[in-house]
Amino acid sequence: MSDKELQKEAMRVLKETSRTFYIPITFLQKELKTAVANAYLMMRAIDEIEDNEHPELTGEVKNAILTEVSELLKEEQFNEQKYFEIIKPIQEYLSEVTLRLADWIHLLPKGSEKIVKSATSEMAEGMGKWAKSDFKVRTKEDLDEYTYYVAGLVGVMLSELWEWNAGVKTDRELAIGYGRGLQLVNILRNQEEDYRERGVSFVPEGWTRDDLFQYAEENLEKADLYMKDIHKRTILLFCRLPLALAHKTLKSLKEGKEKMSRAEVEKTVEEIQTD
Repeated sequence: MSDKELQKEAMRVLKETSRTFYIPITFLQKELKTAVANAYLMMRAIDEIEDNEHPELTGEVKNAILTEVSELLKEEQFNEQKYFEIIKPIQEYLSEVTLRLADWIHLLPKGSEKIVKSATSEMAEGMGKWAKSDFKVRTKEDLDEYTYYVAGLVGVMLSELWEWNAGVKTDRELAIGYGRGLQLVNILRNQEEDYRERGVSFVPEGWTRDDLFQYAEENLEKADLYMKDIHKRTILLFCRLPLALAHKTLKSLKEGKEKMSRAEVEKTVEEIQTD
């Protein structure tokens, strides 16, 4: 399969995996779109291992696998054969996005590989650690650490890609706030479901839901400030859509609604594109 055909496959898998991020990724110019699309698929591959609910996949097992994958991603050349040896015990429980990790790495444009592989390696190590601890968030520091590994780190990686491709420089702490703010909205939206289905709570001991709302708002304020450093329109469009959806979803949640309606989402997408 040619790289052009492989990239079409990558965009198909991306669309099937997350329409929320598929749309803003299409706003980016060619080389950056390829880098960000495949970076997202790589991180989804890692996330699927961490998030897998099969009874055989204990926290210890996930930690062992993710730690090995993390080390593998640090190598200059990704060893696909070794990767399949690592995931072999759980291969039957994994989907295309994880099984094709080597394809997503192969498609990374020259110059972006180190940035994306390094971030994905750090994420794998962090997710492995949290899987081993059964995601026990007891303090604000725990919440800070967890949300850094699963989302703040994505903000940092994106900022490094903006600078690599377009010379756009942003503040690292604000980039972390951008990712963390989006993640907090997801945590609030899925709070009951996470506890009911997984027995997991990302709420520090002694915190109320209002405390979680405040934490989300503080980080979304950082996200708003992060946007002020971005002057390239295509990157700005990419960043604005998830942030606009996060702000509106948070407002809906505070009003007692479960989520935004499809019509509201579609209206937001249209507003971002025509603004």
